[in-house]
Amino acid sequence: MSARRIFGVTGWKNAGKTTLTERLVAEFVRRGWRVSTIKHAHHDIDIDREGTDSYRHRAAGAGEVALVGGRRYAIMRETPEPSISEVLARLSPADLVLIEGYKHEPHLKIEVRASPEATPLAPGDPAIVAVAADFQPTDTDLPWFHRDDIGAIADFMADRTG
Repeated sequence: MSARRIFGVTGWKNAGKTTLTERLVAEFVRRGWRVSTIKHAHHDIDIDREGTDSYRHRAAGAGEVALVGGRRYAIMRETPEPSISEVLARLSPADLVLIEGYKHEPHLKIEVRASPEATPLAPGDPAIVAVAADFQPTDTDLPWFHRDDIGAIADFMADRTG
């Protein structure tokens, strides 16, 4: 990994990872931080739609296609899944990179839990350093935050990442 500030948001499907990540991005941006995110999906993704010009370029065999508009661009690359280090190396400098998903990577993470019945991830992952849930977990002594306490979670992440 790199020396930049990196913190992950992990948990099982539908635990609230995306909502927490979105709210943390807004909080850090409100504080004046430049934030980037990485979202891991366990399925094939495609930001292109069949019939668009860029889709047709890829379908014809282009290994990389840059789709450029007036305010943003995306580069689509046909490749096996890159490592998280490779993705981090491609990002522009930022004050913080929030990573959603990537349960098994060694960066610091907060586990989001939707219910007390969900199988906890923290006991098997020393990189999980806190839990966010609407209930106080009984299986861990890790710091616990209510999922809506965005300010406290952001403070914790800022402190833990230096």
